[in-house]
Amino acid sequence: MQFKKPDLNARRRRLESALTIWDLRDIAARRTPRAAFDYTEGAAEAEISLARARQAFEDIEFTPAILRDVSTVDTSRSVLGAPVAYPFGIAPTGFTRMMQTEGERAGARAAGRAGIPFSLSTMGTTAIEDVRDANPHGRNWFQLYMWKDREKSMALVSRAEKAGFDTLLVTVDVPVAGARLRDKRNGFSIPPQLGVKTIVNAIPRPWWWFDFLTTEPLAFASLDRWSGTVGELLDHMFDPTVTYEDLEWIRSQWKGKIVVKGVQSLADAKRLAGMGVDGITLSNHGGRQLDRAPVPFHLLPQVVREIGNDTEVHLDTGIMSGADIVAAVALGARFTMVGRAYLYGLMAGGEAGVDRMIQILSEQIERTMRLLGVATLDELEPGHVTQLQRLTPIARS
Repeated sequence: MQFKKPDLNARRRRLESALTIWDLRDIAARRTPRAAFDYTEGAAEAEISLARARQAFEDIEFTPAILRDVSTVDTSRSVLGAPVAYPFGIAPTGFTRMMQTEGERAGARAAGRAGIPFSLSTMGTTAIEDVRDANPHGRNWFQLYMWKDREKSMALVSRAEKAGFDTLLVTVDVPVAGARLRDKRNGFSIPPQLGVKTIVNAIPRPWWWFDFLTTEPLAFASLDRWSGTVGELLDHMFDPTVTYEDLEWIRSQWKGKIVVKGVQSLADAKRLAGMGVDGITLSNHGGRQLDRAPVPFHLLPQVVREIGNDTEVHLDTGIMSGADIVAAVALGARFTMVGRAYLYGLMAGGEAGVDRMIQILSEQIERTMRLLGVATLDELEPGHVTQLQRLTPIARS
């Protein structure tokens, strides 16, 4: 018997105790004021879409092969014409420095070290050029919401191109803001409003407020200032008139790869593939827009069957473990994205927390591959995964 040497570094001790993304989530909840945490955690209305998306990953059965040489595994592959070290990247998230002040810089640096892409949101809180400086040699992607002010939208696209961002994620599932009831109940606004409830909730979290009040003021990558609720900001900015013709117009002005994010039907996936986009992301926006929207993981096999030979199919929403990522790859996803998992790591420990999130997912991916008997991602195939049915559609007459 040996006594374990105590680690006097509280952050490192805290992060090493996290063995899963759920553990990081629990640490994040303890360290972050409720309004900011709920903005990450919450979804639209009754939050059914998010619950179903996560349940879909739980409702699978793996079929392993035995007696395979898995002494080494290769988790890398080509995504949109360039290599990635793992089949996942950091999804675009808004208001990130509200969650933890290191924000997008921490995510970009961690992604660069790990060899995975980092995505900056139109609603991000770090300038495009600052993200490039934080991750100068890695893959940076820019996520675009088309605003009512077209010139401002395309000015951002031009800045991203000049900064060397290689992929444009055009998000198409936000004609208006979803009804995010947690934010309304918490009075979540930009800038934060210091009501009695906010102050009481912050008392046991002085470190968050110290960081927030002593670091650079919260600012957005895409606008100078805003005073109001998050929902009001989204409704002010987003354009409900955007059509396929607008997408063609955007595509004509972007020289890099273009991925359409927010695809939720086979018909739309086929139409986009016919337009020649480089990829689509099956996503219901993390359940934050239309509640009871389709589950992306359920859509994946049929979409891959129809367009997977010509267009890369990516997956977003509900991923909370490396096993989820392996299941998605087995069913044909070329790539996946994690949003909440990234923010849980950020809130739990800043840049070191994002590193820990990536480490947890990468170790889970490698272990799951070994246990399935595969040594490369290309060896994963639909026979490794059975999607168990919980909700069976009623046949239409």
